[in-house]
Parts: sequence; C-alpha cells; structure tokens
Amino acid sequence: MLGFLFGFNVRLGRMQFFLATIVLAIVMTGICFAIASYFYPYNPRAALPSAALIGWPVIVAGLGFAYMTFTLQSMRVRDIGWDPVCVIPAWVAILILDKLVAGKFPALALGQDHNETIVGAAVNLVLLLALMFWPSGDHDGAALGGAAGRPDKPAPTARAASVAAERLARVSGSDSGRRAF
Repeated sequence: MLGFLFGFNVRLGRMQFFLATIVLAIVMTGICFAIASYFYPYNPRAALPSAALIGWPVIVAGLGFAYMTFTLQSMRVRDIGWDPVCVIPAWVAILILDKLVAGKFPALALGQDHNETIVGAAVNLVLLLALMFWPSGDHDGAALGGAAGRPDKPAPTARAASVAAERLARVSGSDSGRRAF
C-alpha cells in the first residue's frame, strides 16, 4: 500500500529529481505567498495574523509539501537501487532521534538556536548529496541489449514470492543463498 501512496515503485533520475525539487519549491513558495496575501488584509495594522485564522491552510500546505517531498525522495531512492521502504523510515527515525538528543543535551546541539547535532546534520547532508549525485542503479538486473532496447533474457512470467516477501527476506538476510554477486 505504501507503494501506491509514496511512489515507492517508481524511478526518478538525477536530473528529474533536481528539476522536480526546484518546481516543488517554486510551487510551495507560491502557495505560501497566496496564503499570506489572502489573510493579510483581514488583520489590523501592525498586528500579527492569528493562529486560529491562518492555521488550517498552513497545516494543509505543510502536509502537502511533506507528502510531495517524501514521494520525490522515495522515487529517487528507488532509482538509486535502494529500498525506499527501509531507507526513508530509517532517515526519519535518525532525524527524530537526533532532535531528541539535541533537546535533551543542548551542549551537543549545533548552536543555541539549533535543534540538531553534528551527527544528524552530517547524515542529512550525506543522504541529500546521495539523492542528488548518486548514479542510477541497475533496473531489476536486466541489461538492455541491441538497438531495440529489448532485454537479453525474457522477463519472468510468474513470480514465486511477492514483492513484500522479497523485501522482508532481503532485510532479514534470509535470501543470502539467492543473491548473485
């Protein structure tokens, strides 16, 4: 089901990921500007907007932005050849754990106003650089042959195990006998 929600089964190349990220940033900037310009005339002069007045549109825009960001990242992770069902939740878990450590031990935080440590910042930077610059992985292990772009070997007609069972076997290490090195 997560494959349908976040595009876990779709691939997105480096250039497409970069351009989609820029387009998403421009669209979200426009949405934020539209929300702010809509609620600005209803406020008295020199007053900040009420949280009750502007809350729901900002929440909906934030959830939409988060959904699109996770979708783009999981598509790119799939293109790299990694399993986004494992990588994306691990990335989120590391960032949440990092925020908790920085909140509990402020001396480990990057600065007084920051809520992350150097470890979390480094993990985030490495994963973002991997999304931008890591080359695309092998597409299901099938090499394209000839000018027609047909695979060298025929595609299997029926799969013995489901995709979910293969992922669980790969994560648990129980499929080590079937791996091709």
